[in-house]
Amino acid sequence: QVQLMESGGGSVQAGGSLRLSCAASGYTYGSYCVGWFRQTPGKEREGVARIYTGNGIPRYVDSVKGRFTISQDNARNTVYLQMNGLKPEDTAMYYCAADPSACSSWTGRIETFQFKYWGPGTQVTVSS
Repeated sequence: QVQLMESGGGSVQAGGSLRLSCAASGYTYGSYCVGWFRQTPGKEREGVARIYTGNGIPRYVDSVKGRFTISQDNARNTVYLQMNGLKPEDTAMYYCAADPSACSSWTGRIETFQFKYWGPGTQVTVSS
């Protein structure tokens, strides 16, 4: 069993930055694919970034490419999402998720069904 907990959310003005953290506990031995997702009311949850802890290779969807950076600190069992140049449309509940095999291929999308473990989320609000 793997438990995930997000932190670092908050309210910022457009153009600002936030760094989200995803801390893992429980049975975290081995390598995982860790993804960041976001969801607003009435919308489907969408993946924005992922990283494979075994090699550190990051992937991003086009809407956040160049603005968001995913990184890891395996010694701390933590994955980060650095969000720069935030826009009002980035406002959402942000979730991290993990799965042993979700990083096996890259299609340009990060799908919710690929991930087994989920955190409870942290709110990000970007005002204009």
